[in-house]
Amino acid sequence: MIIGIGVDVVDLDRFERVLDRTPALRTRLFTPSELLRDGEPRPSASLAARFAAKEALIKAFGSSAGLSWQDLEVVSDDQRNPSLTLRSGAQDVADRRGVSSVHLSLSHDGGIATAFVVIEGAGDRV
Repeated sequence: MIIGIGVDVVDLDRFERVLDRTPALRTRLFTPSELLRDGEPRPSASLAARFAAKEALIKAFGSSAGLSWQDLEVVSDDQRNPSLTLRSGAQDVADRRGVSSVHLSLSHDGGIATAFVVIEGAGDRV
């Protein structure tokens, strides 16, 4: 059963300006592995999509209570298909909500990064 859906869009130019103006946001919003791809700094469009994914998951949960940016990590498999890894507070929220699966789709084109998240499970326990 679907227990939450979230979507978020990020303007790429605006996001890049914010990161340039406040470099410390990179380490606040993203885990060390999210900041790199193949040992090189990840492009800002890719970071924007990851930020959108975290925001979309928060929307699917219905609240950011108990969550930290570092507890939400976008990872990629060998084919570069994205998924979300939940740790600590994020995993606690998921467990309380009865989440069994988190589905993620990312895209960036035309100056916009988009993320769509669907969470499935037995239903809202809290």
